[in-house]
Amino acid sequence: MMKLRYAKASPFVRKVIVFADEAGIADRIELQPADPWGNEADIAKDNPLGKVPALITSDGTFVGSFACCDYLDRRNGKRLIPDEPKLRWRAMQMHGLADGAMEATLVYVIESLRRPAEFVYQPYLDRQTAKIERALDAIEARLGDISEIDLGSITTGCMLGYLDFRMKGKLDWRKRAPGLAAWYADFSKRPSMLKTQPD
Repeated sequence: MMKLRYAKASPFVRKVIVFADEAGIADRIELQPADPWGNEADIAKDNPLGKVPALITSDGTFVGSFACCDYLDRRNGKRLIPDEPKLRWRAMQMHGLADGAMEATLVYVIESLRRPAEFVYQPYLDRQTAKIERALDAIEARLGDISEIDLGSITTGCMLGYLDFRMKGKLDWRKRAPGLAAWYADFSKRPSMLKTQPD
């Protein structure tokens, strides 16, 4: 049995759990909660970086969502990171865009919610917003590349879910990317997504 150190609000954790569910191996993973922001956070014993996700396996511990997904993809489940070069490059490109937008959103959240209000630097928030908007534009222009269930589409779905969770009232991404909004309306109804909605 593998163990996943997780925080429910993390979009990177959600990506790993959705990936495992779509691969058909979620039942092989025990979820163990972690609070990376707690004063006595114990996540550091499993991940020296003090971050989630961390996947503990008989082959060692994998840190970071991509490493976790890549490991899970090779555990006899349904392959969601294609081997065929053309399909793999497409999935990896879309993953990179969505993962980068997810990272920019997380940085925005940390800057705006974790830092004392008097120290929040608005130009830094604007920079993160611009990154997210450019990524949305790029994905909107390549909707055909997230038509299959793979690492790219899963990461895109989790990124959009995180925007809804953390950027409501700050970024109207549906207006900016109507095609992507229509895609997400369907993707968000997948059982793997419904089961992992953040509180």
